Amino acid sequence: LLITFFMLTTSLSKPQSMDLGLPDKNPDSTKIDPKLKVDQKRTMTIIMGKDNKIKWFHGLIEEPEPNGAPTDAVYGKNGLRKEILKRVVSVNEYCKTKPTYKEGDGLIVIIKPSKKSTYRNLVDILDEMAICNVPTYAIVNDISDEEQKLVNEMNK
Repeated sequence: LLITFFMLTTSLSKPQSMDLGLPDKNPDSTKIDPKLKVDQKRTMTIIMGKDNKIKWFHGLIEEPEPNGAPTDAVYGKNGLRKEILKRVVSVNEYCKTKPTYKEGDGLIVIIKPSKKSTYRNLVDILDEMAICNVPTYAIVNDISDEEQKLVNEMNK
């Protein structure tokens, strides 16, 4: 009787999930402008390699802004989270000075997992996006030649 009582009165833990916005299955190519320019001062790219290795940079890798060269990082609050939080604050301040940006515009993070990265590391980075309140982020599997060189360095 006790077992039945506890089974009926106890609530089981519910699985936690994160909402992800996925692209349409059949996107209309006329709706997307392929030449869409994003302010590189607002972007941060995170490239994931094997063995929990990651590199990040600001802007475009071909045209790194000052102090935006690819940098090694580690997961956790004293690693990647610290860099993301710094970048969120600086981008928010930058957006306040530009009249073209509205409330809610901020940091854009591009997450690029390599073929050797792990699912756990991707989940860790998505958790960092939620913790740091990054308004816009995307998981992209298109790695440029310059970024592939970084991946090859990490995977050695």
